[in-house]
Amino acid sequence: MGFLTDKRFLITGVASNRSIAWGVAQAMHREGAQLAFTYQGEKLQGRVEDLASSVDSNIAIPLDVGSDEQIDACFETLAGHWDGLDGIVHAIAYAPKDELEGNYADVLTREGFATAHDISSYSFGALAKAGRGLMAGRNGALVTMSYLGAVRAVPNYNVMGVAKASLEANVRYLAAALGPEGTRVNAVSAGPIRTLAAAGIADFRSMLKQVEERTPLKRNVTIEEVGNAAAFLCSDLASGITGDVLYVDTGYHILGLG
Repeated sequence: MGFLTDKRFLITGVASNRSIAWGVAQAMHREGAQLAFTYQGEKLQGRVEDLASSVDSNIAIPLDVGSDEQIDACFETLAGHWDGLDGIVHAIAYAPKDELEGNYADVLTREGFATAHDISSYSFGALAKAGRGLMAGRNGALVTMSYLGAVRAVPNYNVMGVAKASLEANVRYLAAALGPEGTRVNAVSAGPIRTLAAAGIADFRSMLKQVEERTPLKRNVTIEEVGNAAAFLCSDLASGITGDVLYVDTGYHILGLG
């Protein structure tokens, strides 16, 4: 019996079988969890439905986190399937591509800054708030995906790094707010992984190469490893952990000069 047997989780951010969110879904499914998924737009609907089916789920709900109405509708739909929810996996981030290349001070715009924070950080709090009723009394867990750029200046990461810093602060404030209700809130800070989202970051291949050469384990992290860590944080095995950021980056974050 897996450590998530009989628990129910909503997973956002699956775009393909290379998504970090998909690595989380696979780990949770292996450990016995029941899963529901969201997708953004008709273009991704069929792909997400097929992936959901492969982990024994028939729940795929449309969701654009830029819309409060869609967030509310998502949880109304989910309540029609389940009478309770044990956790939410937030793996959603976005910034305009032209702000993910070059000098931060040159490419930053008011609109891009607002968009990055709205989609990448605010949406986590919005999902936590909307799912609060379904999670009541279940000692559930929320987990989101961050990156080292939240605490270090990473070339070309730019406004996304600032949004990830906001996201990590969001984790702490939500942990303090929801802790009395038994809900834990954490983040996984994953090393760079070749996903669809990462394709928007300029010179991403060089980032992967540098990590592989410098990190203590001399390799890049996988979606499976990130998935295992997220599944752990959402389980009763991590019942004493909240408001934290767990690094899954083959040790890259510990380095100084290399």
